[in-house]
Amino acid sequence: MKHYKVILAIPDTVAQEIGAICTILLDNGFECYLVGGSVRDLILQIPVYDYDFATNARPEQVMKLFKKVIPTGIKHGTVTVLMHYAHYEITTYRSDGNYTDGRHPDSVAFSESLKEDVERRDFTINGLAYDVNNRVIIDYVGGMGDIEKKIIKTIGDPLKRFSEDGLRPYRACRLAAKLHFSINKKTLEAIPQVLDVASKISVERMRDEIKKMLESDKPSVGFEYMRVTGLLQLCFPELSQGFGMEQNKYHLYDIYYHSIYSCDAAPKDKPLIRLAALFHDIGKIATRREGHDGDYTFYNHEVIGAKIARKIMRRLKFSNDEIEYVTNLILNHMFHYTQDWTDGAVRRFIRKVGLDNLQDLFILRLADRSGNGMRDGLPEPIKKLKKHIEKVVEKDNAFTVKDLDIDGYSIMDELHIKSGPIVGKILNELLEKVLDNPDLNNHETLLALAKDIYAAMEITDKITGHDSIQHQSLYEK
Repeated sequence: MKHYKVILAIPDTVAQEIGAICTILLDNGFECYLVGGSVRDLILQIPVYDYDFATNARPEQVMKLFKKVIPTGIKHGTVTVLMHYAHYEITTYRSDGNYTDGRHPDSVAFSESLKEDVERRDFTINGLAYDVNNRVIIDYVGGMGDIEKKIIKTIGDPLKRFSEDGLRPYRACRLAAKLHFSINKKTLEAIPQVLDVASKISVERMRDEIKKMLESDKPSVGFEYMRVTGLLQLCFPELSQGFGMEQNKYHLYDIYYHSIYSCDAAPKDKPLIRLAALFHDIGKIATRREGHDGDYTFYNHEVIGAKIARKIMRRLKFSNDEIEYVTNLILNHMFHYTQDWTDGAVRRFIRKVGLDNLQDLFILRLADRSGNGMRDGLPEPIKKLKKHIEKVVEKDNAFTVKDLDIDGYSIMDELHIKSGPIVGKILNELLEKVLDNPDLNNHETLLALAKDIYAAMEITDKITGHDSIQHQSLYEK
């Protein structure tokens, strides 16, 4: 065991609350230490979002000492203390029993020993404890040395640690991306031997690790560790198939490396754009064809890619909104602007992508360009498109049916028809006309156009013998 006298710069917003927690436990005869990732990140001087404590007090004793407490993980000795600025997890020292589900211990035994509690944890850099009042770091496992060497290493036998919890191999890769650390050789070599355990974790936990990876400085580091260990095949087999698959003369890297480098190039504070960048060319694997000149083509890869991305995100249980956002960006990332685009064409582009998504689409396009290894920055045509869009938007145009100066109720009243698909068809035809000529977007003009559209539908039905406008839906007079 080593002690290090260190003053950690705990943010003022939580320092008083952390001090109060320690004081209350100490004054009542218990030990209390700040532990885990918060200590590691404070040492590295990077933002801390969660503060965890370890104590020899039992959960029921902790609950009696604080006013607002939730028994969040009381089975495993954890309760959460609610304070003004943050929530703090306090866990009783413990040793773990066997792990048969590859995620949680079957049983836990409370302990009086900080050393025993630390030695059950995952990585040495997460095995540090901080005595807040005396400003001393207690290191039983060599974590301080590994932080200095920038190494991720398990506490004890890596096979044992990874066999206990299938999430730990993913976490090792994610921490490498977050901290710019390398994974210790013995630790890395153990991961391919525990893929059966890693496969047991829930898709929600896998998804959450990926989300955290996308918020790291360089996700490509984590994804590459996942690839070489076999984790990527478990999580994103569709992405791993791009490894070694050449692209065309416009790309320096294969599909896989282009994807992860494009992901790096997107802003870390926009993780969903990073996810879109990771998947934006995933459709190239299925659409890759060799042309007459010996180079490769990938026609409609954005359409196939959006479908594959939707399938992956559904599998990992992303929300519907997240899925729609990411697949929309992928589907539209191959737009090609020329000087021939009219204002109407620009309005249709805005309608297709969504006005609120345009800037994010340009960010994705920039990341895509950066990730090819041969070019950087937005090309001139896209700069011109941005200016064209600004000009069109300034005119306060209609881009969706909701922007029309008419609604379905007005159409139903005017044409004496009931609600149904015909109303939607009329509204969409009106929008198409307004996209070409915004001056048409006033109520009276739109009503007159709606009558013409409906009359034309009736004539078409008579000629074809179809009933596309559903006469049975006419109001009874």
